Amino acid sequence: MKYKLLGKSGLRVSELALGTMTFGEDWGWGASKEASREIFDAFVNAGGNFIDTASNYTNGTAEKFVGEFIANQRDAFVVATKYTLRRPGSDFKDVNAGGNHRKNLLRTVEQSLARLNTDHIDLLYLHMWDRTTPVEEVLRAFEDLIRVGKVLYVGISDTPAWIVSYAQAIAELRGWNRLIAYQAEYSLSERGAEHDILPMAQAMEMSVLAFGLLGGGTLTGKFNQPGGTSEATRVKEADAQTKSIAASVMQIANEIGRTPSQVAINWVRQQASHIIPILGARREAQIVDNLGALEFALSDDQLKRLSDANPLAKIYPHTFWNDFVRRDLIFGERVKKLEARNANF
Repeated sequence: MKYKLLGKSGLRVSELALGTMTFGEDWGWGASKEASREIFDAFVNAGGNFIDTASNYTNGTAEKFVGEFIANQRDAFVVATKYTLRRPGSDFKDVNAGGNHRKNLLRTVEQSLARLNTDHIDLLYLHMWDRTTPVEEVLRAFEDLIRVGKVLYVGISDTPAWIVSYAQAIAELRGWNRLIAYQAEYSLSERGAEHDILPMAQAMEMSVLAFGLLGGGTLTGKFNQPGGTSEATRVKEADAQTKSIAASVMQIANEIGRTPSQVAINWVRQQASHIIPILGARREAQIVDNLGALEFALSDDQLKRLSDANPLAKIYPHTFWNDFVRRDLIFGERVKKLEARNANF
């Protein structure tokens, strides 16, 4: 395991993070406490120090497990958790039991600190944009928590790029702490983050924590087998397009003597240096297999073949600017000889 600086900060984190949405059986498809401990230990023994959880994962059980697992070496770990979704055990009629606002933020952090059995959260994410709370309210509430030491760094997840950019500008203008990380779903089967999220994060010097690396298990190829899968899973079936992508992953895995999971993880890991994949597992064998991605790298040809299996659809305004005629109208015929920061220029 190697280590990276998290965004524009001095915080050192492992190049892979451990996701804990599978910690606990509350939702019907997670891991028992014993299995969760085995997964955690395997990750730590490989050199991992970056643990990702959330206030509502398995109704709070995930945070409780993490708190117990890190208890003896709390300061050796970088623990990230999230707020926004409805607090576990809250009254469904309570309109303020979820959201990005200050009231829910404070209550969620207090409950997370208790479940994690710690006095601070290393990285706190806004989990999902609620489209109602002012950006300034979120940033100032983050700032207050940082100033009293309950939170050390802040990040954001599942939020439009323009909102994140606006938030960064406000934070810098007011001398508040910047967002240092963005968490996004990103895999060979879900490439939407490439349009705006990845370029935005790079420009803002934010790390991107990628989840859903295996497309809910579809990229492992298990749905390509007769009968699919009989185990408990969040994904009931894979469509023809997803199976086709999985077939390409399986082909390259077979050629290089690796597993489809490792190939899918490395495709994500090698897309940009500011990406940190989040590994998820329900059994020790799965996390051990996933960690095997550290042992090799895909070649440029292999990366291209995989990308070609699911080409990124062009959308406006990218389709408008990335047209040579329109670029010529700006730069003239010398555009191809112009050096630019953007590799897609």
